[in-house]
Parts: sequence; structure tokens; C-alpha cells
Amino acid sequence: MRKILSTHPLHPRATAMLAGAGRLSIASALDARTLTAEARDADIVIVRAPLPPELFDGAKDLRAAIRHGAGLDMIPVEAATAAGVLVANVPAVNARSVAEHVMFTALALLRRFRVMDRDLRAKGWLAGREHANSTSELAGKTIGIVGLGAVGQAVGHIAAHGFDLNVVATTRSLRPAPERVGFLSIDALVEQSDIIVLCCPLTEETRGLISRERIARMKPNALLINVSRGPVVDDEALIEALRKSRIGGAALDVFSTQPLPPNHPYFGFDNVIVTPHMAGITEESMMRMGVGAANEALLVLAKKLPVNLRNPEVIEHYRRRFPAGG
Repeated sequence: MRKILSTHPLHPRATAMLAGAGRLSIASALDARTLTAEARDADIVIVRAPLPPELFDGAKDLRAAIRHGAGLDMIPVEAATAAGVLVANVPAVNARSVAEHVMFTALALLRRFRVMDRDLRAKGWLAGREHANSTSELAGKTIGIVGLGAVGQAVGHIAAHGFDLNVVATTRSLRPAPERVGFLSIDALVEQSDIIVLCCPLTEETRGLISRERIARMKPNALLINVSRGPVVDDEALIEALRKSRIGGAALDVFSTQPLPPNHPYFGFDNVIVTPHMAGITEESMMRMGVGAANEALLVLAKKLPVNLRNPEVIEHYRRRFPAGG
């Protein structure tokens, strides 16, 4: 019976889809040694936690590593390709969830929700209400989106059509801008935006993109929202800017070190919203990601290539490992 190893439990609908195709096994732990051992006899790995490169050395039956979501940084693609393993993902299915999270945190920062709620509960009605005098509306502000993939486009659509924001973006792609979105360079975007939203993938080009220099160029009341990956931001520079009140605040869902240590400086700021890498997780998105990953697994087990194959250069090697699909 084919073994399908998932790093985490799947949505019930995805679990039901896989029931007749193989034995679904959930990893007992997420450390490198356990994942490597439990993948040794797996045909498919469904990925929601970082895989160690050595996993691919000993998994002789492994056909595919399928990302439960879009970002491929949890899969060492070069190691998978060298081992003749297909890599696939499920793009775009959590874009709406992430975009709604962006607008939720932007509103919470502008309306000073954290301190209002805290003081209302601890000090009473008038203490909470006092914060309203220094709150602000979304409408009319400029939101700058770094990365115009599925998430960035969803953010731009909601911002422009739902909240009447001015939307600008920077992206590696030169495709035509969506309606009501203008293109700017990264430096111009940082300087002109009231709200900067990071939606880009983590690459060598984007690592440290929001540097000390660029943070210094931000408006004094600007907000930084990161739903991409932690290393896109220079943490030390951002913490310094927050301590010196040089920017308006930040909403951070991803971090260079995860889980974020409980004594991390980010927890000490009233104008910082910290969430545990959950912007894209809702009941609806978990269903879409799980079903998408299950569909790709079923294709591979049926001796077909996944729809969202991300390392097509592996096909020849894969065919040698599994002649005629295996």
C-alpha cells in the first residue's frame, strides 16, 4: 500500500480523498531525524514544515514532495531535484485569507485596537475611549504592495475597491498592472506609502529587502505589514525604528526565527501586532490547500505529473526512477 506522509493533519475532505489511494501517515515529530526516518518508505510527502535535504537521500520510493500551500522555501528543491523527486505546490488558494488578514491588521493598527482594548478592560470606559482621538481612517491613504502575485493582487483589489486606498506596487514581473494599481520602484514605494505590505517570496533578491536604509526612508507614521517571510526584513533596524518612534507601527506574521521567542522585543511594543504565521490559515483556506495537495498526490500516484510542477527539469531523472510512471 502506498504511503502518504504529511507533516501535519489534513482537512477532513483531503483525508477522505486520499483514503483509497494509500495509507496516510502524520509525522510523529517535525525534527530532521524523525522526518527523514518516517519518509524513508514514503511515496508522497505533503509539506507544512521545513524538510531537511538529507530526507531525499534515503527515501528511495519517494515520488513527490507537495507543498500544502504556495511557498517553496520549506522544500529544499535542489536536493529534491538531485534525487529525482517531483516538487509541486498549491498556489493562490490562501490569497484571500492573507489579504483579509492584511486589512484586519492595518485597521487594528490605525484604530489603536490593542491599547484601546487593554485600557478599556483594565482602566475603564473613558480610558479606552481616549485612544480614539489619535486614530485614523484607511480611506485616502497609499498602500504599497511589495510582490504582486496572488496575495498581492488580492490585497490590491480589496484595498482599492473596498477601502478606497491608493494602491502602488513593486514586482519583478513586467506584466500590466491590475486596475487601479500603479507601479513604483521599491525605494519610491517605501518613501510614498502610508502602509507597506510585504507579499513577496523569500529569495536571495528579497532577503533583507526592507533594510535599515529603506526603513529610514519610511514616513514617520507609516505601517509595515509582513505576510511574506521573516528574513525579508532587517529585524534589528525595525526594532530600532520602533523604539525611536520613527515609524507608526508594524504587523508581523512571519519571523526569521519561528516560533518567536517569548521574550522577543516585538512583544514589548503597543504599536506592533504579532501573529503566529497564521495569516493564510482559515477553515476555508485549509480545505482548499488540503484538497489541492491531495489532488496533486492523486495525480502522481496515478502515474501522471502534478499540475503545479515546480521543478520540470527533474522529469527525465524521475522517469528513469519510475519507468512509464512506475
